[in-house]
Amino acid sequence: MTTERFEVRHVDLAAADSGSDREPALSIFWWKDLPLGARASLEDELPYGTSQLRQLTAEYAAAQLEARSIGLGAPLRASYEGWPKPALSLEAALEAENLVEALEAFATPSSAPAHNISVVICTRDRGPALSKCLSSLAAQRSAPGEVVIVDNSQDGNARDVCGQFPDFRYVHEPHAGLSRARNTGVQTSRFDIIAFTDDDVEAHPGWTAEIARAFAERDVEAFTGLVLPARLDTAAQCCFQFTMGGFGSTFVPLVFDGRFFEETRPSGAHVWKIGAGANMAFRRSVFERVGLFDERLGAGAAGCSEDSELWYRLLAAGGACLYEPRAVVFHHHRSDWPGLKRQIRAYMKGHVAALVTQRDNFGDRGNIVRIGKQLPVYFAKTFVKALLEGPPGRLGILAAEVQGWLAGLQFLLRFGWRMRRTPMGAAATAEKGIPR
Repeated sequence: MTTERFEVRHVDLAAADSGSDREPALSIFWWKDLPLGARASLEDELPYGTSQLRQLTAEYAAAQLEARSIGLGAPLRASYEGWPKPALSLEAALEAENLVEALEAFATPSSAPAHNISVVICTRDRGPALSKCLSSLAAQRSAPGEVVIVDNSQDGNARDVCGQFPDFRYVHEPHAGLSRARNTGVQTSRFDIIAFTDDDVEAHPGWTAEIARAFAERDVEAFTGLVLPARLDTAAQCCFQFTMGGFGSTFVPLVFDGRFFEETRPSGAHVWKIGAGANMAFRRSVFERVGLFDERLGAGAAGCSEDSELWYRLLAAGGACLYEPRAVVFHHHRSDWPGLKRQIRAYMKGHVAALVTQRDNFGDRGNIVRIGKQLPVYFAKTFVKALLEGPPGRLGILAAEVQGWLAGLQFLLRFGWRMRRTPMGAAATAEKGIPR
């Protein structure tokens, strides 16, 4: 996809109408409140005809029927080979008399109360974006028990924005670092389920209700949801979404458990596939069992991956994480090339730092294999592909990835940094004062 702008278009297949616009679009397909899939299309592929919409409905329904039907083995478990493919064929889905009825049942909006959920947003110097985020939280179908905004700026400059939302709690954490801010949110929150989103995100009106439903219906300790792009107005935003994969594009629920961890452990357990910190939630017991976010990681410290490193600890301790795409947030990607390159550089640097941390905590050699073998092979393959096929700007992004990898290698030699491990389990509870 070389087009520099895509309209983000939301299409309700229950209405069987994709509109008449013919500009390039990322069409996100829904059945009422249930997200089904996404497809990027150029001008000559639009608009979608009735037969195309019917086939898309059947394809997406086949995936949803298997992923959500207890009789077919739901919920699906993630594996090293990738996400399971639907056993229900397209032909069978087209002929299924209960296709619409099944989608109707799955698309029933959650009415679960969210009074036992604390929503934590960590923010730093993003007033306008934060205001949009908080407005979306104020409009939730099920109001959370509380919303805690942790201002991680030095001078507390988010206070004025937060003052526009008197029902939300404002906390100032002047010590820089996203993990530090998130831990402050955990420690000051009051309810059993702690949900996190970012200040550059707008939440779907059913976000908290879907989180509440997932924790009420399934015995899970951790949760992630679907992160969709809010806009794709620039080449940098399109590059992040299409070339770099955005924040994932899986539209069926998955359970990441011990099988996934053990299968991917030899190559540095692929916990980054579990989801994104912009849409995640935990029971408070997780922090009591495996510790808080590692304050050496994350934005403002090593770069990122504080979320995936916590998932690593949880899976290593025998826990599991549910990915449920019913819970949707919309992320505003970086709109300019310099900002995107800084983000990608920080992502890779933080990823390497997390791999070093995971090696130190658990002795898993696979983390070092990923640093020293898998990532260089990925860089080489990507370089050749970018030279031959593009897309424009890919080599610049690859350079940022390599720079981040090189910066991350320093953590292998920073023995003092490596010794400052995050306390785990009961030790973390006692040291950090997690409310019980």
